[in-house]
Amino acid sequence: MAKEYLTVRELAGPLMLVENVEGVTYGELAEIELSDGSLRRGRVLDINEKQALVQIFEGTSGIKTEQTKVRFLGRGQEIGVSADMLGRVFDGAGNPIDDGPEIIPDKRLNINGNPINPYARDYPNEFIQTGISTIDGLNPLVRGQKLPIFSGSGLPHARLAAQIARQSNVLGGESNFAVVFGAMGITFEEANFFTTDFRETGAIERTVLFINLADDPPVERIAVPRLALTVAEYLAFEREMHILVILTDMTNYCEAVREVSAARKEVPGRRGYPGYMYTDLSQIYERAGRLKDSKGSITQFPILTMPEDDKTHPIPDLTGYITEGQIILSRPLQGEGVYPPVDVLPSLSRLKDKGIGEGKTRADHADVMNQLYAAYSRGKNAQELATVLGESALSEADLRYVKFAESFEKNYISQGEDENRTVEDTLGVGWETLALLPKSELKRVHDEYIDQYYEGHGT
Repeated sequence: MAKEYLTVRELAGPLMLVENVEGVTYGELAEIELSDGSLRRGRVLDINEKQALVQIFEGTSGIKTEQTKVRFLGRGQEIGVSADMLGRVFDGAGNPIDDGPEIIPDKRLNINGNPINPYARDYPNEFIQTGISTIDGLNPLVRGQKLPIFSGSGLPHARLAAQIARQSNVLGGESNFAVVFGAMGITFEEANFFTTDFRETGAIERTVLFINLADDPPVERIAVPRLALTVAEYLAFEREMHILVILTDMTNYCEAVREVSAARKEVPGRRGYPGYMYTDLSQIYERAGRLKDSKGSITQFPILTMPEDDKTHPIPDLTGYITEGQIILSRPLQGEGVYPPVDVLPSLSRLKDKGIGEGKTRADHADVMNQLYAAYSRGKNAQELATVLGESALSEADLRYVKFAESFEKNYISQGEDENRTVEDTLGVGWETLALLPKSELKRVHDEYIDQYYEGHGT
């Protein structure tokens, strides 16, 4: 039986200091019994000789130091995992909240897993089709990659996340593909949108949802990505499934880490975030990947809202260092009614050339991708020049590129929220847009592909 302590000495925010403890270890779970008999959960954050600093999941409000009992349970935070978790919705503590039966676990796993050993990694090189042209065509996602979405307040990242979860599949029609969705600090309206959308479209059958609401304990937000990734690791490496992990919103996660750090009176780093934020984020992001001796894989789509749309803010800045690129959403495109409002030019997938080409997508994919990017860049430059000097100052070639950029945004970037484009569809729309340019301008496309695809849309 666990030993009880009546030696609570100090409360600060979500933290409790317990004195004269013995045999307590870092990360150990604790059970806190209040004077009215109610129970709360906690986790050991720090050990200093005979003092234990305990993080209370439900907060410390209403706790009286002299009447509170603390029991240390001798184990870390765990979650029971099973293939039956697919199609279910859980809260930030891993408890079912969808009125379904309790999960009978195959095993219980500590949620504080380890990043994948680089030596054991297999190189990501298999294309994942999301059905979204700006990702599949220009910034392709491959199995085992971590590709974040940088958004801003009010931009449709939630709708985009739901669309990716609904539509994504490994090209080739493999049936063992599933999504693990972790939502942190979202509103009830957003939570209802995700659960309703997944149920109505049938995507819930291949999805595991973890939902932490804005009024739930902030400390749970720190656990949600670890719960999601622990389930993903079980499904990927023990059930040999291909798992796409979507985490939204990582900014809310980082705010919770900062809150706990401030309560611990740690020396703050940039903008008040703790100095170990890079390490903390990397422990989450580096749990994605493929293993040489496993058929399964974990691919990550972290989503974060940039405070004040600032890409240099610590959260997107550190995320960019750890991950393999970024998809950036644009407020001006959103204002023009473009969905999804992906800002193509600063977006990047560092592994985009590894999952495309003959035998993976199509032989002309790389050429079309490079030509579209170059032409759109020139068109945007011409638009800016016209804004300053007027259209009369533009050459005939510049005017053609302006028309190209407008068509590119209207027909290629913009697509319906329920429009699931295959990679063939995406490349087809790309060729239709390139047909606005004369053949002589297609300098990044091999002649054989121009002969094969350009004439069908010709000008």
